Amino acid sequence: MSHSEASAQALKPAFLLAQSKLRFPNESAEYRKARNALLAEEIELRRHIERVAAKRRALPLGGVVPQDYRFEGEQGPAALSQMFGKHDTLVTYNWMFGPKRQRPCPMCTSLLGALDGEMLDILQRVAFAVIARSPIERLTAFKQERGWRYLRLYSSGGNTFNVDYAHEDPESGDNPAFNVFVRRNGRIHHFWAGEMGPETADPGQDPRGAPDLQPIWTILDMTPEGRGTDWYPKLEYPSDD
Repeated sequence: MSHSEASAQALKPAFLLAQSKLRFPNESAEYRKARNALLAEEIELRRHIERVAAKRRALPLGGVVPQDYRFEGEQGPAALSQMFGKHDTLVTYNWMFGPKRQRPCPMCTSLLGALDGEMLDILQRVAFAVIARSPIERLTAFKQERGWRYLRLYSSGGNTFNVDYAHEDPESGDNPAFNVFVRRNGRIHHFWAGEMGPETADPGQDPRGAPDLQPIWTILDMTPEGRGTDWYPKLEYPSDD
């Protein structure tokens, strides 16, 4: 029996943990019964997320990165190996802001805005790089416009990183992509990538990862309206919204 299996057997049944003693003003018995049933499902979901995370951490090393890609960063040229800094793990996000776009992808921008607020904490544990094919001057101009402070931007316009790790066709546009790289024994290996795209989406749903990395969807999923099917983040909103 594996450690994870033994730990799972030792867990209390979710329905026992879900007998919440919390009560809110004027709630009905019907509400509390339904809420506790949902709480049991939420506990099971948390446990499943941890099981998936444990399997992810246990992945064998992926392929050796074929070259030390050269990028243009905010402080000048930088190789992929230099992006690690003091860490042995590097997370990269491919931002959909290629040279053919007049403005960057609003969904990517919404996600990056949230990550900018978390970046000082993230950088305590791992390195993080935001990569797009537009010239670095264009990327940094938008960073200043948006008021981002901590995201580290790199232009991949002069290499094949986006083709190799975001599976882009430069002639047809750009793709979002999360990748994780690790340094082991002097070599850089690919470790994990988000691979849940349109081909893995369920009917009636937009493509999404699990867990969904975009905080806005997590918040909206807690509301009676949900995330909806016809609303998406925008780059600007009227001042009265």
